[in-house]
Amino acid sequence: MNCVLCDRELLQISKHHLIPRSRHHNKKIKKKFNKEILSLKINLCRPCHDQIHAVFTEKQLERFYNDPLTIKSYPEMSKFIAWIKNKPIDFRLKVIRSTKQI
Repeated sequence: MNCVLCDRELLQISKHHLIPRSRHHNKKIKKKFNKEILSLKINLCRPCHDQIHAVFTEKQLERFYNDPLTIKSYPEMSKFIAWIKNKPIDFRLKVIRSTKQI
């Protein structure tokens, strides 16, 4: 099995909810998305999953970046994916949360 973003083989699966679970209780979200959509997850490597949560807020993920193609197209993510995709499978890194707002 491979990471949906960087396509590296997964040693350990990290499941990412496309609509963050912390946003499921929101009334607008309940109206906009059904339970099937809210339960959608993708398989990621740990570095890509950490990077997503370092770059985007939960609200941004819910509203604008709730599918893999949109996440990949964001410049900071595409740059990260290009960098990480050639790293060894067991490569670990420390991700620092971005302070800038999109």
